Amino acid sequence: MLTQAAILKRTKNIEVKENMQKEIQFGVDYYPEHWERERWETDFKMMKELGMDLVRLAEFSWSLLEPADGVFAFDWLEEAVDLAQRYGIKVVLGTPTAAPPAWLISQHPEIQPVDREGHTHYFGGRHHDCQSNPVYRSYIRRYVTAFAERFGRHENVIGWQVDNELGNSHGNLCYCASCEANFQRWLEEKYGTIEALNANWGTAFWSQGYQDFSQIQAPKITASGDNPSQVLDWKLCHSDLIKDFHDQQAAIIRSYSPGHFITHNLMGFSDVVDYYDLAEELDFVSHDQYPTGHFHGEQNVFVGDRHAAELDVIRGIKQQSFWIMEQQSSITGWEILGRAPKPGQISLWSIQSVAHGADAIVYFRWRSCRMGTEQYWHGILPHSGIPGRAYREIGEFIAQVKPLMKEINGAVPKAKVAIVYSYPQNYAFQIQPHHPELRYVEHLKTYYNALYRLNVPVDFIREDHDFGEYELVIAPLQYLMSPALEARYREYVTKGGQLVLTMRTGIKEPNNLCQIDGALPGGLADIVGAEIHEYDCLLQTEGSVSWGQEVFAAAKWADLITPLTAEPLAVYASEFYAGTPAIVKNRFGKGTVYYVGTEMSPALADRFVQELPTVTAEAQVTPAGVEIAYRETADTRYCFVMNHNDEACEVSLPKNWQLYPDNQKETASPLAAHGFRVYRETK
Repeated sequence: MLTQAAILKRTKNIEVKENMQKEIQFGVDYYPEHWERERWETDFKMMKELGMDLVRLAEFSWSLLEPADGVFAFDWLEEAVDLAQRYGIKVVLGTPTAAPPAWLISQHPEIQPVDREGHTHYFGGRHHDCQSNPVYRSYIRRYVTAFAERFGRHENVIGWQVDNELGNSHGNLCYCASCEANFQRWLEEKYGTIEALNANWGTAFWSQGYQDFSQIQAPKITASGDNPSQVLDWKLCHSDLIKDFHDQQAAIIRSYSPGHFITHNLMGFSDVVDYYDLAEELDFVSHDQYPTGHFHGEQNVFVGDRHAAELDVIRGIKQQSFWIMEQQSSITGWEILGRAPKPGQISLWSIQSVAHGADAIVYFRWRSCRMGTEQYWHGILPHSGIPGRAYREIGEFIAQVKPLMKEINGAVPKAKVAIVYSYPQNYAFQIQPHHPELRYVEHLKTYYNALYRLNVPVDFIREDHDFGEYELVIAPLQYLMSPALEARYREYVTKGGQLVLTMRTGIKEPNNLCQIDGALPGGLADIVGAEIHEYDCLLQTEGSVSWGQEVFAAAKWADLITPLTAEPLAVYASEFYAGTPAIVKNRFGKGTVYYVGTEMSPALADRFVQELPTVTAEAQVTPAGVEIAYRETADTRYCFVMNHNDEACEVSLPKNWQLYPDNQKETASPLAAHGFRVYRETK
């Protein structure tokens, strides 16, 4: 139990961190080690003139900060921190543990990660580390302790970022002996006895029974097939390992740097580590936002709903506002380059981040780098260092938006709709996707995108969140189901909630074994008002659904629904089950449950959400490509109107919306291509 003195100290630390956070609206990621010292002052001077409040430093500079074993060389970094202070620019320091130096690899090559096929991944890039290796952990403890001792009380260092993009590059890593031993310990702690593990993994199949935890291997490549329960536990264990790797560093920093915040730069729907868990030790989360993508896929075709969803899921991790620690500032690219942002797009991408809950925008990077893998991941300044179009556009944007950001700090949307987002569900579908093109996150976006097109605010929530905070909860692909979760959904609907469930609900127990105690969707059949006795994987074919006089495309899956008390809303229009229900609605208690038995096309999803009363009440119709997002304080709603199109658009808005700031006047002119406006609505 905390003493009164401890409570007061913690409260003071929280106040210090919050005050520091509110000082920052804009920043930039800077790598002074890439440039001659003679250039540093010019850079900081230009940053200040541009309106920057902060720089992030050092997250990839271990070899320069500890150039030999136990030899720390922090003076050059302190010189940079002091120089930033001279120009009124605060500093966030990153621990550089994503890139262990060559001397450490040479002395301990065993810390290099091993993939599923037994291949070592070597030094020369980044994330060349096994995060369970005890030797590597000891070096990290020593380094982070020295780093935090040196800078933890520096008056210009206001916060810390642990490592960089944890989970990035570790999707197939690490399967080494150290990680295998960690997996065995994790399993023994979870199950207690080997008999319990055998029961939960179903090891009676294919003679896979174990007599001791030491016999269990990391799930490396097999002769044929994998045990789905083992692979699910491996993914959960790997997520816990990354969290522990992070938390070890965070604990050291907190002990030497009281009153300073700790954050981490997450990556939207990246799924190697469960961000809900990782965020427990963070004061707030940060995010890296690159709208034109990572040198593949669509280029310079900004898909607003995709990136709005990434921002909303980040806001949902702690259900609070967040920072953008890396905001795209120009062309992206490693070996292959993306296209140049069009005039206005950098500002548009930045305001979209603000609109969905960002309290600070930190641009990546200050200047395009002349060396290494990211030579063509461009910055605010080009290679020449001569200011150009990106520099000017960002400067104008900062001057325009900084007062607004100070005003709305901490404000978030007040959504009435939530989408349940679950890492274990995602892991289970990665292991057994059923249809080769069925992806958990993309399926969730079927619903998110339909709401986005109507400008309906959405929160992403964990399965243990209080559903009662929302009028409508959409819970797609609830594949892994427990009695406790069934009870929570039932209680929510009984008390009056609107619940959307979908295909593949109630298929498995949390251990990834099939449930066998009745027809699908298992214990939720009563609230759904229907049972599923058959289903069809739509391989190499497309389904169709009839709703009244309209026929819509559907894909990937078809649950054959047998209504009990449910009312059919739409029926299949193809295959041998044509005419049977595809979507049903059921009254239960004071609430309503909708069950969707297929993956809907965008047109079908648009038709479906029209049936949801909360959606129709919240909808704000705009031209295609025009987005409205909201942030709310106690008495004011701020309305961000953003045009993602290449052409100007006429937008009809409520008459009570007042253009922000007050000294601006609304004009009859349309909203410019890649333009935005901000309005206020008094509650």
